[in-house]
Amino acid sequence: MLITIIDYGMGNSSSIQNILRKVGYDSVITSDLEIISNSNFIILPGVGSFDYGMKKLSNSGIQTILSKKVIKEKTPFLGICLGMQLLFNTSEEGTANGLCWLKGNVKKFNNQEDRNLKIPHMGWNYISLKTNNNLFQQDPDNPDRFYFVHSYYVECQDNENILTTTNYINEFVSSVKKDNIYGVQFHPEKSHKFGMFFFKNLIESHCKC
Repeated sequence: MLITIIDYGMGNSSSIQNILRKVGYDSVITSDLEIISNSNFIILPGVGSFDYGMKKLSNSGIQTILSKKVIKEKTPFLGICLGMQLLFNTSEEGTANGLCWLKGNVKKFNNQEDRNLKIPHMGWNYISLKTNNNLFQQDPDNPDRFYFVHSYYVECQDNENILTTTNYINEFVSSVKKDNIYGVQFHPEKSHKFGMFFFKNLIESHCKC
């Protein structure tokens, strides 16, 4: 099984590779279009601005390959942080169109009502499950929590695509799923045992090895 972590200069690729190795999976960090074309599972990390991320994907030819692999061939795909935001239509952070694979837009946090809540939202926070799935531990005695670093959040138009929400300033979508496409606003690669559980179950659910 070829797991590919997209290298477009916008993410914590080595941290993702390390946690995948801990749960038993090798992966490749690459921008090589041929390797991406042969992938069985694709991960798009992301740290940075929406417009610059889309520009990097477009100029490198990766966007075209992703559309073929993910939309036409239904290859399992995970977008992390900015990688999740790029799944949607637009962002208040810029003017570029996103991948438009899911309906919705990216908004900036507004802390006008409580200046004590700093932006970016940074640190550990809990998730609230909106759709039953096996990606999270769901242990009431030890609820799932993940590491977040972001100033923008997704407003997803289709409720059936929302897996979890999280509260910070307002309730926001912290993970999504549409068919073979997954997105998480948090960083599972920085979330210790909760991230390991998430990666292991996500990949196992699509593993054909």
